Amino acid sequence: MNAETNYKPNSEKMKCVIIDDEPLAVELLQDFVKKVDSLELINSFNNAIDAVSFINQNNVDLIFLDIQMPHFSGIDFLNTIEKKPLVIFTTAYSDYAVEGFNLGAVDYLVKPIPFHRFLKAVVRAQQVLNPVPPQAISENTNTPEIEQDFMFVRAEYENVKLNFADILFIEGLKDYVKIYTTDNKFTLTLISLIKLENLLSSKGFARIHRSYIINIKHVKSIQKNKVLISDKRIPISESYKSTFFEKINL
Repeated sequence: MNAETNYKPNSEKMKCVIIDDEPLAVELLQDFVKKVDSLELINSFNNAIDAVSFINQNNVDLIFLDIQMPHFSGIDFLNTIEKKPLVIFTTAYSDYAVEGFNLGAVDYLVKPIPFHRFLKAVVRAQQVLNPVPPQAISENTNTPEIEQDFMFVRAEYENVKLNFADILFIEGLKDYVKIYTTDNKFTLTLISLIKLENLLSSKGFARIHRSYIINIKHVKSIQKNKVLISDKRIPISESYKSTFFEKINL
């Protein structure tokens, strides 16, 4: 991760460790690691304090490290350990990106982390540690990737799993969004509409207004400038109308 990092992995696989205080985040990363041939998970920790001695005493090539953890942050951890493996930060907040890269991080992943973005970060780590063509980083052929039909979003102090099929529509509120679901509830989370649009555009969703993304399968009817979803009439703005109508073949 910096000039002090000058060792190579002992095998073709990168030995990696996950450090995150959120069980769902650890579980997701563990699942991602299993899909990548070049990674070998050797331990997971739900707090950085317990990981210090392990990192100092074992040969670790790569750490997936959360920044915001109680009592002892990921940044505190990096300043404490003697060995300096490569680091990929995983966090629900983009505010620390500059500081993370200043600390020599290979990459900075903002939760909820899509698999393709995770894989891109792993490719970068492999090329830093032991430069090889990107094709060498392959998914495990014994574990074919299943197209993800859900996402995790940060809500208060936990990551909430939302199935795409259960999302009715999403409303943008400046820095936050409200994600309305079929159970007549909504989840408030800190994420941009643009990021959600990029994630959901291939999942049957459409941006129809600067403040709204809708799940097309839940549309009951379409008027000239509105769609009806559940009992909510959502405006269609002129700037998104032609793209939306083309997507639904109108």
